[in-house]
Amino acid sequence: MNPRYLKKLLPMASFFLMLGATSCVNDLNVEPIDPSVSQNFNQNQVFSKIYATMALTGQSGPSGNGDVDGIDEGTSGFYRLIWNLNELPTDEALCAWGDPGVPELNFGGWSASHDQITGMYGRLNFDVTLCNHFLEQTEGKTDAETVRQRAETRFIRALNFYYLLDFYGNVPFTEVVSDTPPMQINRADLFKYIEKELTEIEEDMYDVKTAPYGRADKAANWLLKSRLYLNAEVYTGTPRWADAATYAKKVMDSSYKLADAYEHLFMADNDQIGMNTARQEIILPIAADGVRTRSWSTTFFLIASTHTEGMLAWGMSDGWGGNRARASLIKKFFPNGEVPGNADDKDLTTGGDDRAMFFAKDRTVEIDKVSNFNEGWSVAKFSNNTVDPNIKTSDPKFPDTDVPFFRAAEAYLTYAEATLRAGGSQAEALDAVNELRTRANTYPLSSVTIESVLDEKAREFYFEGHRRTDLIRYGYFAGSGSYNWDWKGGSKGGAALDSHYNLYPIPMTDMTANPNLTQNPGY
Repeated sequence: MNPRYLKKLLPMASFFLMLGATSCVNDLNVEPIDPSVSQNFNQNQVFSKIYATMALTGQSGPSGNGDVDGIDEGTSGFYRLIWNLNELPTDEALCAWGDPGVPELNFGGWSASHDQITGMYGRLNFDVTLCNHFLEQTEGKTDAETVRQRAETRFIRALNFYYLLDFYGNVPFTEVVSDTPPMQINRADLFKYIEKELTEIEEDMYDVKTAPYGRADKAANWLLKSRLYLNAEVYTGTPRWADAATYAKKVMDSSYKLADAYEHLFMADNDQIGMNTARQEIILPIAADGVRTRSWSTTFFLIASTHTEGMLAWGMSDGWGGNRARASLIKKFFPNGEVPGNADDKDLTTGGDDRAMFFAKDRTVEIDKVSNFNEGWSVAKFSNNTVDPNIKTSDPKFPDTDVPFFRAAEAYLTYAEATLRAGGSQAEALDAVNELRTRANTYPLSSVTIESVLDEKAREFYFEGHRRTDLIRYGYFAGSGSYNWDWKGGSKGGAALDSHYNLYPIPMTDMTANPNLTQNPGY
């Protein structure tokens, strides 16, 4: 992309990228790299690295030679940064830590010099540049394997561009590897580009459920497309509700089905076929393995940051006591938001909904002191425990639990919201929502509105890295102040954020390096 990312990517003539011994290459059915081989482009090794960027943070996992400069390597992970930027500023999560940058995400008030905003931008641009390199080096090859790899690489590039679009708006854009600073693309034009890419590559991707585990198939394409269309009005000014519903319905009608039990999705054997039924639902995971795919990002971060001593066993040694639920999230699981004073001291079924995987013992719902992790209910959703007692986890420290990054349940809620907004069948929207509620062993709704779909999205997807995008689509994140939550804007009772916080700033480092860029308003 620009020199800041190229220096990590072009130290050798062929842009040769090594994977460490703890990479997820074995999960992707390609040969591990031999560091002694020549510096010539090795197609399978670079292709493996493209997928590995979603799980690993550098060349020698879990740390030691990070992909992205200027940020702690453990924090630089693809999913960890997405999670922080999409959860901490919302009505779902609040972090007890005072680490640099965390209070600004908790309360709003970040600047163009924020390290995690800069790190996310660097991670996404690194990944795009890697994809551009692979596509340049394989241009003109027509064998079946390369055609499919190129389609998947374009999908991963489109996914990274989607997050650039969502987080930053108008961003630098190029499809080539060059040390020339790229031009800035308009947000609406980037939307059209992603749409076009996903359409063009669909036929060359694996059919539904025929891809090796961990790789993208056509259903992943449809789900990303439905997400793009669901937010089209934010990105382009023109709604695309019918298109969002169409592609969500394609996923719903596919062979992906809801897991039998909600908790299966977030456990260490969620990659197995057997007692754990998560693979029915997970369309695209981010792989984790206690031996082969070690990272301070992915589920290591999710599990360790939400647990601490005294909670029910979570299957790994680390428990950092950082991220817990805001009161606004807990209240969504109770009628009229009234939480009983004698809350269950277990971590499951609180509120009569299997999705309410909280630990309430010795906890308060309301948070008076942000730095006290025991104020606020703990989230026990992710663990390194197994459904099948015969399956033993790989390591006491690093988890085996894969991130269920794309899962079929999203299509049900996208379909419900888009159908209602497009003036379609309320009965069909209600059925889609109630399928999730039935799986959660909670009572069915008798009617559904656009507002109730947003609340259902919180109950189904809390702490999975979706919330900020949803709140912006509803006009609730920054601007009007019509919806406040505890500690929004740094006030316990909640305070409105200025509308410019609906976009993150282009990092100052890139504004300085690239004269072609214009900063987002308000920064």
